[in-house]
Amino acid sequence: MFIPFIVAGDPHPDLTIELALELQQAGADILELGVPYSDPLADGPTIQRAAARALKGGMTLPKAIELVSLMRKKGVKIPIIIFTYYNPVLQLGEEFFFALAKENGVDGVLIPDLPFEESEPIRRLSASTGLSLISLVAPTSKQRIEKIASSAQGFLYCVSSLGVTGMRDTLPDELEAFLSEVKRYSRVPAAVGFGISTSEQVSMLKHCSDGIVIGSALVQKVEQLLDALQREETKQEALSEFRRYVQMLTAPLNQRCAPE
Repeated sequence: MFIPFIVAGDPHPDLTIELALELQQAGADILELGVPYSDPLADGPTIQRAAARALKGGMTLPKAIELVSLMRKKGVKIPIIIFTYYNPVLQLGEEFFFALAKENGVDGVLIPDLPFEESEPIRRLSASTGLSLISLVAPTSKQRIEKIASSAQGFLYCVSSLGVTGMRDTLPDELEAFLSEVKRYSRVPAAVGFGISTSEQVSMLKHCSDGIVIGSALVQKVEQLLDALQREETKQEALSEFRRYVQMLTAPLNQRCAPE
């Protein structure tokens, strides 16, 4: 299962839709649509820069949710998860947030700075609207892992290492044991993210997880293609280059294990 992350409105809403279509064509199973926020606790420099570009362009939480409806009209059929921090949800109004998400074709919500222990009211609202509240689980205590994993909805986002998002050259040695512990208790697929940025890492992790989340590497590729994406004469080639890059990163997910 391949779960890409992009930032709504980076570099502008129309291109976000086109990037989503390219990701779907490249084999994405679920899309995480990040809502830009001025104080992102979990995001590293790459995603912070993307959020700053999107905020400068006027992107907001309601506009990001409404963008999902436009994606549906343009042909994005895979499930879409809204990735947003809690403060914008609180400012918008929790009930209105979930109603708007449901109305615009959102499938689930991920709020990284909402502690599991304080999430019950939000869980009730998500359940009442039929949206999945996606949980994050980090390599902390076994008791907390069991508590979060056993009540997960949709899929479980396993944080590969503590800290913020960002591309990493290496992944923690204890990651496989952590994922094994999570899968002991989870009744939904367990996907791993934070720092996965090479096809070699994808190849290593596909055997011990149910899915791979890739964010910063894709957002950085968008940043590299920024000028070409925004010029009409070079946009299509830039979109094709983005899709080829995604396919290269995720190629191990499409390779079958050789028979013993």
